[in-house]
Amino acid sequence: MKPTARLLAIGLTSLFLWNPLSAQADDPLIIATASPSGVYHVVGRALCRVVEMPCRAQPSEGSSANLRALRRGEMKLAMVQSDLHQYATQGTEGFRNDGPHESLRSVFSLHSEPFTLVVRRDAGIQSFDDLQQRSVNIGNPGSGQRGTMLRLMEARGWSRSDFRLIHDLPADQQSMELCHGNIDAMVYTVGHPNASVAKAIRLCNAAIVDVEGEFVDLLVGAYPYFTRASIPGGLYGPDQPAVRTFGVRATLVTTADTDPDLVYRLVSGVFDDFMRFKAAHPALGMLTPQSMIQEGLSAPLHEGALRYYREQGWIKDNQAMVLEDKETRRLAAVTK
Repeated sequence: MKPTARLLAIGLTSLFLWNPLSAQADDPLIIATASPSGVYHVVGRALCRVVEMPCRAQPSEGSSANLRALRRGEMKLAMVQSDLHQYATQGTEGFRNDGPHESLRSVFSLHSEPFTLVVRRDAGIQSFDDLQQRSVNIGNPGSGQRGTMLRLMEARGWSRSDFRLIHDLPADQQSMELCHGNIDAMVYTVGHPNASVAKAIRLCNAAIVDVEGEFVDLLVGAYPYFTRASIPGGLYGPDQPAVRTFGVRATLVTTADTDPDLVYRLVSGVFDDFMRFKAAHPALGMLTPQSMIQEGLSAPLHEGALRYYREQGWIKDNQAMVLEDKETRRLAAVTK
């Protein structure tokens, strides 16, 4: 065969062997998390370890940003706070202009995320009310911590003018700003222990403060995605007392058009080696399958997740319909 003909044959063979579908199959599964210093990112990496396919936990601007990226089809899976999960499902609050995300689907919920108020000890802040006329970081736009803080400010009857300065720093920057004296306090809706909170306490002589009061009672009573929460004493050192606060849950969400087999593989990977998954971070230690498939989920369960739960006998067909109908009626009541 002449050299030119040989090259042509090789080229044609390569063309037929190359398959765009196989190239796409090698594309990694992206799980949107949040700040690389937060628990979301640790848990996202743990999720990637249990699914038998290329997978990457991707830092992001947080829950709101993740939910909008899902809606635009930019990724298949994302971790989001349970309150923003509900807002996106309904098309309320910060998602009002977007409208209800009817294709949003739940996979399961994860750890509790206490609303955490961290202050410099020399700032004289003993309670949430002491934040008036102080310099406070409420979180970057699109983050879950910012959404929870704005809801808490609303319940307290506060606006931005009640603070001396409001900062919009992402979670991975706020502890050093506290150390440098540029902010008096930072808020973080996060599972514990957390590296950023630990850094603030270790390096900046910071403390965690209780978040309690009638305005917190109002929030917990009015919104089912908020629950009482606590941070155990001694978690960040022997002199750190137990802290009383409230919080939300982390949830894993996707959309209806995500491949059911992919979601099934992820869910089965988590629950078939459940103890290994829970060992990825102390915040996951108290999880149970029952709580993960029932608590903090506003969108319907994804088809792939539901298939696994039915196989395990955790959800019957009629129970799934009852749960979905109950959730629909509860959400309608909340929005009246």
